[in-house]
Amino acid sequence: MIIVMTKDATQEDVKHVIDRLEEDGWKAEVSHGTERAVIGVIGTGLPPEYEQHFEAMPGVESATRISKPYKLASRDWKPTDTVIDVNGIKVGGGDFVVMAGPCSVEGHDHLMTTAQAVADHGARMLRGGAYKPRTSPYSFQGMGEEGLQLLAEARERTGLPVITEVMEPGDVDLVEKYTDIFQIGTRNMQNFPLLRRVGQSQKAVMLKRGMSATIEEWLMASEYILSEGNKNVMLCERGIRTFETMLRNTLDLSAIAMARRLTHLPIIADPSHGTGKWYLVKPMAMAAAAMGADGIIVEVHPDPDHAWSDGPQALTPANFGDMMRSLEAIVTATGRKMATVAAAV
Repeated sequence: MIIVMTKDATQEDVKHVIDRLEEDGWKAEVSHGTERAVIGVIGTGLPPEYEQHFEAMPGVESATRISKPYKLASRDWKPTDTVIDVNGIKVGGGDFVVMAGPCSVEGHDHLMTTAQAVADHGARMLRGGAYKPRTSPYSFQGMGEEGLQLLAEARERTGLPVITEVMEPGDVDLVEKYTDIFQIGTRNMQNFPLLRRVGQSQKAVMLKRGMSATIEEWLMASEYILSEGNKNVMLCERGIRTFETMLRNTLDLSAIAMARRLTHLPIIADPSHGTGKWYLVKPMAMAAAAMGADGIIVEVHPDPDHAWSDGPQALTPANFGDMMRSLEAIVTATGRKMATVAAAV
């Protein structure tokens, strides 16, 4: 249920409503818009006609039950777009944000070279995996904490905030020391203990859609994070598994437009994993921008033929620069602008 307060409702009116909800055993979340406050009631099994009690209270404009199973992620709860501030960079605020870097951290020189290249071409955030969930247990699994330390050094050199994957609840504290955005990968979209744990942090979280997940399941997974108190959640469409075998995955562009309609959370697209082919990354990145995505996350490697993971889908720095130039025209045509590179520190 959501309770919409009137424009002239006082803080005392809002408190009165919250006190009544908590007295009845419900959890209340307040969203302060530009004109009025909205109170979300978290829980199931509200008594019949319960909303009528609140419509009679001072300062209440309306009380309505939300039919969608995802409450906090819904536009019914928060009609305006969420904007996440990551070290001064706005995600969801009208700028188109590009996150770029290697699939996995392979070593000091490799990461520093790649980080500087993507920064020079206008990336706003640095991606890189220190922990790699791989299909085969014999594949490279990442450098662990050493990789995290290298990512932190690259951030110091370039000024780019870091996004990296966390795989287990027990790793959250360690990863939080080094990263600016937690990435939850496709295989962990429904790792509910992990979702709850990152929800207890206030650090931003990028939640990738599960490779076989519906849009509703994706939004419900975000609800686990939001319900723990972390409102800095962004979604990532990274491609789903279909009958098509020529592509690694099928990048579901329609999901970007549908999610934009259903949720206030920022939406990022991953054309690297969404196609598995480096030569398809540029056109699909442009298509995602045209569909209204708030940004993209792409893989870049100085020598993809010798990458330790996902070489076939990685752009070279030159190809990344070409993509960035083409993206600008699409982003401008949609009434937004490319985010500029962060100042080096």
